[in-house]
Amino acid sequence: MEQDSPEILQAKQRFGIIGNSPALLAAITRAIRVAPIDLSVLVTGESGSGKEFFPKIIHQFGARKHKKYIAVNCGAIPEGTIDSELFGHEKGSFTGAIAARKGYFEEADGGTLFLDEVAELPLTTQARLLRVLESGEFLKVGSSTVQKTDVRIVAATNVDLLKAVRQGKFREDLYYRLSTISIEVPNLHDRGADIHLLARKFASDFARKYMTEPISFSADAVRAMTLYRWPGNVRQLKNIVEQLALFEAGHEITRDQIIEALPIDHSGLSTPVPSQQPHDYETERKMLWQLVLSLKSEIEQLRRRMDAGDSHDHTGDHCDVPSITSLVKYPESDLLGVTPPARSLEDAERETIIDTLARNNGNKRKTAEDLNISIRTLYRKLQDYEIS
Repeated sequence: MEQDSPEILQAKQRFGIIGNSPALLAAITRAIRVAPIDLSVLVTGESGSGKEFFPKIIHQFGARKHKKYIAVNCGAIPEGTIDSELFGHEKGSFTGAIAARKGYFEEADGGTLFLDEVAELPLTTQARLLRVLESGEFLKVGSSTVQKTDVRIVAATNVDLLKAVRQGKFREDLYYRLSTISIEVPNLHDRGADIHLLARKFASDFARKYMTEPISFSADAVRAMTLYRWPGNVRQLKNIVEQLALFEAGHEITRDQIIEALPIDHSGLSTPVPSQQPHDYETERKMLWQLVLSLKSEIEQLRRRMDAGDSHDHTGDHCDVPSITSLVKYPESDLLGVTPPARSLEDAERETIIDTLARNNGNKRKTAEDLNISIRTLYRKLQDYEIS
């Protein structure tokens, strides 16, 4: 099936799918091709990668498209009520069952049932599900009457089901039943140029939603987004773009702003990494940058200690060497007992920003908070004072 085939274009337009990466197009193509074949399908992929679109494609391009489509998040239903939700229950079958109730398998008869997070099903429920897949038969909770249903099952998970089988958390026979046909949804960091396409689409959407000017992305910002791992996939990218669209409306987003908006790891630094690279060059560069800032801070302290020593030799007055924090807050003449060369306000401000950056290991957002200025003002001053 070609990239611009009518079926793929129809699926992308109908469900708002953005992207042209080969892995994404291959997954869409596979969903369209298996749609007419009335078999169970297992959709795999990381959380936030867009797995929920593929059961809809299968339903829309299959023979059941005029019947019901019901999506169930298995991980969001308590273990004590999951059987009742899926298969229904009879009146009085348990405390609170004041009336008989149909389950999703009965409601979706003739249509498609999407079981998201299927790995979260309890083992007892897995046994019930296996029976439905094998014979189309099920029992309501509290009933001994066998009922029939004709439902196509599409399941999805971000869990390695084979590993779950080995750990005894998922039935092996159910796994092979569900995975008759499998579709693997690519992670966002494997989709290359799609990341920029999605970011632009989200930026346009949020500009309309909040009635603001749309943001754009510099070439360095696009490279940073392409290198980042995106553990939350499309959902995470959308969240980041929304934040930037709110606070940076009408501006071109820079690489530093992208990094500032990303989650912080244990060392206090964002971690954009090249996809599918065994060596994390980007994090290594940031660690080196942090090391340089740390060394600069130590050198500055050493210089001030030496100045303090010279002051002691020349004046005979003892003077304790202050911390960098103290030096930022108080004039050097008070601390060292000497009168330094006159400095302009710009020089003092520049030094204060540099010292505060050093204290915060280069974290601009924390630096802006400590200086009691906005992050936008800090970026402007960094540019004005040519602070790297």
